[in-house]
Amino acid sequence: MLEVTPTSPQTVHTFCRYCLASCGVDVTVEAGRVVKISADKQNPHSWTDFCAKGRTAAQLVEHPRRITRPMRRVGESYVEATWDEAIADIAARMSAIIEAGGPDAVATYTGNPSGFSSSNLLFMTGWLDAIGSQNRYYVGSVDQNNLHVVAQAMYGSQLFVPVSDVDNCDFFLLVGANPAVSAWNWVESVPGGWKRALARQRQGATIVVVDPVRTESAEKADLHLAIRPGQDWALLLGMVKVIFDEGLEHREDCGDLAIGMPELRALASAADLDDLAARCDIPRADIETLARDFAAALGAMVITRTGVSLHLAGTIGEWLGHVLNVITGRMDRSGGRRFERGYVDALKLAAFAKPVDHRSRLQDRPMVAGHHGLDELPDEITTPGQGQIRAMVINAGNPVVSGPDGARLDAALAQLDLLVVIDLLQRESHRHAHWLLPAAHWLERDDLLALTSGLHDEPYVQYGRRAVDPPGEAREEWRFFLDLTLAMKRPFLGMRGVNQFVKATRAVANATRKPSLAFGPHWIDRMIIGLSRGISWRAVMEHPHGWVFGKREFGHLRTALRTEDKRIHVAPAEFVDRARELLSEPHPKSPAGRPFQLANSRRRHSMNSWLNDIPGLHPSGKDNHAVINAKDAAALGIADGDRVRVFSDVGAVELAAVVSDRPRPGVVIVDHGWGSRVFDPRGGAEPISFGVNRNLLVDGSPVDPLSQTPALSSAWVGVERLGP
Repeated sequence: MLEVTPTSPQTVHTFCRYCLASCGVDVTVEAGRVVKISADKQNPHSWTDFCAKGRTAAQLVEHPRRITRPMRRVGESYVEATWDEAIADIAARMSAIIEAGGPDAVATYTGNPSGFSSSNLLFMTGWLDAIGSQNRYYVGSVDQNNLHVVAQAMYGSQLFVPVSDVDNCDFFLLVGANPAVSAWNWVESVPGGWKRALARQRQGATIVVVDPVRTESAEKADLHLAIRPGQDWALLLGMVKVIFDEGLEHREDCGDLAIGMPELRALASAADLDDLAARCDIPRADIETLARDFAAALGAMVITRTGVSLHLAGTIGEWLGHVLNVITGRMDRSGGRRFERGYVDALKLAAFAKPVDHRSRLQDRPMVAGHHGLDELPDEITTPGQGQIRAMVINAGNPVVSGPDGARLDAALAQLDLLVVIDLLQRESHRHAHWLLPAAHWLERDDLLALTSGLHDEPYVQYGRRAVDPPGEAREEWRFFLDLTLAMKRPFLGMRGVNQFVKATRAVANATRKPSLAFGPHWIDRMIIGLSRGISWRAVMEHPHGWVFGKREFGHLRTALRTEDKRIHVAPAEFVDRARELLSEPHPKSPAGRPFQLANSRRRHSMNSWLNDIPGLHPSGKDNHAVINAKDAAALGIADGDRVRVFSDVGAVELAAVVSDRPRPGVVIVDHGWGSRVFDPRGGAEPISFGVNRNLLVDGSPVDPLSQTPALSSAWVGVERLGP
């Protein structure tokens, strides 16, 4: 435990856990309070991406509405309770629900913050395995499932994510990516990646941005292609066709590394380039030039990000981006994409986990990345029958705001027999909660994010130290899940003997007054380091600022592949079939009365639906707007600052308009993640909120049939002026 005296400020070297960038930070602590958070410039890897999210983290720690003790719903208000009372009540009610409806009557939803804790998801999974429930939902089903589907099919593991060799790249093709804001950070982390890409540009490299919006990255690019939303796949397939037709592929790689080339060639041959150009609204000549220049560059890479995934063809767009990298010899090559081993072989660990063939009760859909699609959740709650969800745990998530058709999900959550929430604040998705349980912030816990070590662009490790203690009765989530498992008398991890072992270690810890002897995440951290490659616990502790323990290496991709034949499968049958379906569909056409497609944009200093309720986080404004093209605005009589109504078949929102030439005509930008209320469970004061929830405009169906992702960034909407 950190000891701090009122007269001696201390600096804790740790890292931010809001996103995968994991920026090194210096946290100044005085009298047990965080007084300053700044970039740790002695961190050798990550501090350059430091942003306002990390700088203002103490505002969330000390939020006046923070939940610091378990709170039980009584009528329309909440009363404080003890952890023993909370766990006993939740255990009894969940056990009864399982007895009546089976294990799947209990479900979970996890949000982004839980993924940046080394203990949260591990122990939650241990509890879920104990009770036997497979009704698991997560935020990835709305924005990243396509990546995992493609990784599994092409490389043999859903966790296989090639990282970018930015410093040697000569041609960057960025599709649906805005690294000037996102800091080259999605399911890979390249610290200072955009600055490094711009440095390459100054040395002669080319940057092409494909996006319906002229983003901050597009402003600096050599070429911006304002593509029609949701049609990235058509552009990329057009490039594949040109490369094959003109013999521009890297034949050595295609023959040695790739399997499925005949099927891929047949798909490209069947496609008509003029048709593809019309679908994506990019001239044929531009597609041909782009394909030739990309293939001719010495080092090149296609990067596909969230902007590709949030569409009904997102999986095909993601797949074809990887295909272009493979057939032009960009895998495991300087200036392309490479495999970083990290210090933990996450792919090997994942291979030990037995895949669960669990299908959703109502739509008979399989799990993707170990979870079901969020769009299915409302019906699974409200439709009677064996396995109907009657209890749910929301773990650091806000699905009513993060997912589609939030009003429908909110109504469903109100019908649960038991809703348990683990979070720092009571947010929009939590307003029907029966229990509010206080979580610890990352400033208040230790973390070793070992399973993401292969997602950094160089061999790097840092132990995330806690800076302060949690307030009141706030606890780390792992302890709740372990205690709940014991209270329900179910075998943790589904393994006999584990519960007895946990109890024995706790007894020893109590008898010796040494809390560290009780089983917890610190045991697992030490074990992981002990079994890891090239590092030791002592060495990690000797590098409080983080440690780059090796050099970037090439040549590990082949051994990392988890396909049985150790080949990259470039033409999985389900992808080829889906691409043929897309080619046979009519060209995109707006429905009557809804001529615009709803796009999204990203702000560097905001964080999905989890941090947009922090007032100090937004120097550029505390809400979102409807950004509309100037020509479209003129046709509708809309001026900058006018109040407008944006509507769809499932919802409507009102907000201020911003007239701009950033979006292409026919596109309206409304930022995602706003409009979540923060409630006051203690005193019942009026909720606090900023902006509107634009996802109320998006229907939960249809979804991408491969990734189960809804069309969050290509839904059709209408816009009307309300007044000045």
